[in-house]
Amino acid sequence: MNKLYVGNLSPSVTVEDLKRLFGESELPVTDRVLLKSGYAFVDFPDQKWAIKAIETLSGKAELHGKVIEVDYSVPKKLRSRKIQIRNIPPHLQWEVLDGLLSQYGSVENVEQVNADSDSAVVNVTYASKEEAKEAIEKLTGHSLENHSFSISYILDVESDIGEAQSRGAPRWGRGAREADSTHPGAMGGRQGSHELPLRLLVPTQFVGAIIGKEGLTIKNITKQTQSKVDIHRKENMGASEKAITIHSTPDGCSHACKMILEVMEKEAADTKTADEVPLKILAHNSLVGRLIGKEGRNLKKMEQDTGTKITISPLQDLTLYNQERTIMIRGGVEECCNAEVEIMKKLREAYENDVAALNASLIPGLNLSALGISSGLPVLSPAGAPHRGSSHHAAYNPFLGHASSLGGLYGAPTLRGQQTQEVVYLFIPTQAVGALIGKKGQHIKELARYAGASIKIAPSDNPDAPERMVIITGLPEAQFKAQGRIFGKLKEDNFFNAKEEVKLEAHIKVPAAAAGRVIGKGGKTVNELQNLTSAEVIVPRDQTPDENDEVFVKIIGHFFASQTAQRKIREIIQQVKHQEQKSQHGAATASQHTK
Repeated sequence: MNKLYVGNLSPSVTVEDLKRLFGESELPVTDRVLLKSGYAFVDFPDQKWAIKAIETLSGKAELHGKVIEVDYSVPKKLRSRKIQIRNIPPHLQWEVLDGLLSQYGSVENVEQVNADSDSAVVNVTYASKEEAKEAIEKLTGHSLENHSFSISYILDVESDIGEAQSRGAPRWGRGAREADSTHPGAMGGRQGSHELPLRLLVPTQFVGAIIGKEGLTIKNITKQTQSKVDIHRKENMGASEKAITIHSTPDGCSHACKMILEVMEKEAADTKTADEVPLKILAHNSLVGRLIGKEGRNLKKMEQDTGTKITISPLQDLTLYNQERTIMIRGGVEECCNAEVEIMKKLREAYENDVAALNASLIPGLNLSALGISSGLPVLSPAGAPHRGSSHHAAYNPFLGHASSLGGLYGAPTLRGQQTQEVVYLFIPTQAVGALIGKKGQHIKELARYAGASIKIAPSDNPDAPERMVIITGLPEAQFKAQGRIFGKLKEDNFFNAKEEVKLEAHIKVPAAAAGRVIGKGGKTVNELQNLTSAEVIVPRDQTPDENDEVFVKIIGHFFASQTAQRKIREIIQQVKHQEQKSQHGAATASQHTK
C-alpha cells in the first residue's frame, strides 16, 4: 500500500538525489530506495506519508531538469477493484460523492483515509475491475468546487489474499488484514471499523457563526480536528434547531464538538442572545437505554464525574419515522465536553455490540443494505424525515432501522439465491393489539408500508386469551423491519416494564421432512441453535402435517435471538431443499443413462 513508483527520472539521478528531495519536502527519508534506469521504487512508513509524497512531488518537483511522476506502485497484473481518489473538497456532502462514484458501477466500500492534507482522500472498492478502470478513466482530472481529482490504483489486499488462498498459500488471519483497514479522517464516511458519528443539535441562530465568513470557521474546525462536519442547514427550513453530523475518530469528534461549543458560547456572549448554551447530542433510541443504565446509574455517575446536569427527551417525542432522542448537557464548556466523551463512549459500545450481532455469519442471508443498515457506517435517513424541528436524523438502528437512500452502496451481504416470501406468526400481548393497530388502523398501515410487508391481526377464538397472533408476510428484510418495529413498539408503550426484556413467541412453518434436521441427532442441532442464538427453539413432536405437509417450529426470545434463530432455521430448510433437488436431478440423470 505504501510503496511508491517514481518515474520520468534522468539517467543521472542517484539514490542520494532522491533522498535529498524527500528531505527538502519534509518527507521521511527511507533506506528502502530501489533505483532503476529512469525510475525508482520508494517505501514510505504509512499511507498518510505516501499520499503527501504524491501530492507534494508528482508533476511538481524537478530533478536534473525533468519533472518527476510519483504514484502508487501497482503492477498492471495486480490492478484490481480498488482505487484512491485524492484532492476531494473537504466539505463535500457524502450524497454528492456517492452519486458521482455510482455512475461508473456498483460501489462496495468507501473508506476515509486520514491524510495530512487540506483536501479529503478516500479509498473506493468497486464490484469489478472493469468498473474501477472506467472510474479512473472518467474521474481523473474531474473538477469539483475548484478541486481537480487525482486517482490511482491501490493494492486490493483482500483480493490478493483470495488469490493467494486459491494458489494454496497459508490463510491470513483476520487481524492481519484489519491492521490497516481504517483511517478515519476529514471526510469521515463509510469505514470498516463501524464508527458511530457524533450528532449535535444546535440553535439555527448560531449556524452562521459555526460556518464563519466564507466558511473559514468550519474549515478551521475540520482541518484542526481531522473531521468531516456536515451542517444540515438547508433541511427543514425555518426550524429553530439544525443537526450537525461529525465523522472522525472519537478524539476528533470530541475536539470538533468542543470547538463548535466554544463558537456558540462566544456568539451568544457577543450578541447577548442567550444566557446559556447547552450541549445537545442526538442518539438513536435503541442505544439510549444502555446509556442510561439500570435504574439510571450510568447517567447519575456521569453527572457526578463531570459536574453536569444531563436530561434526555421523553419517549413520547418519538415517532415511527423519527427514532432519535436528544441528550441535553448543562454546565461549563469543559464540563459539557467531558460529559460528551463519556456519553459517546457508552453509545459507541452499544452500537458496536449491535453491529457485531448483525454480522452476516450470525444472521445469514440478510441483506443489511435493504434494511438501511450499513456494514460499515451508520446510515442517514432520507432528508425529508422530520426531527422535532431539526433534520436528517441517523437511521442506524438494527431493531427499527429505516430504509436508506444510500443503502445500496454499502456492500452488505446479499441473500443467497432467489428471495422468497416468508410467513411468521408472532404472538403479542392481547392488551397491545389496539396500540399496534392505532387509531383507525393508521399505525399498522404505516408499519406495513414502512416494512414492505403484509401485517394482519388474526381473529381470536377466545376473548380472554392472553395473546393474539400477528401474521407477517414478506421478504426476509421486510420480516426484520416489521418484527423489529413490533418489539420496539411494545417496549416504548410500556407493555413490558423498564427492567424487563421484550421476549415474544414466533412460529414458522417448515417442511415435515426438514423437522428432523432442525432437531438433529439426539437433539444436537436444536441444542446448538439455542446455545448460539439464546432463543428457545421447540419442535413439537406430535404434530400432524398440514395440507402443505408442513409443521410449526416455535421460537421464543428477544428480538435478535428470535431473528437469528429464524434465519438459521430457514438456512437449514434451504439446505434440505437443495439436497432434495440434487438427489432428484441425480436420479433423473441415472434414469436417462439406463434408457
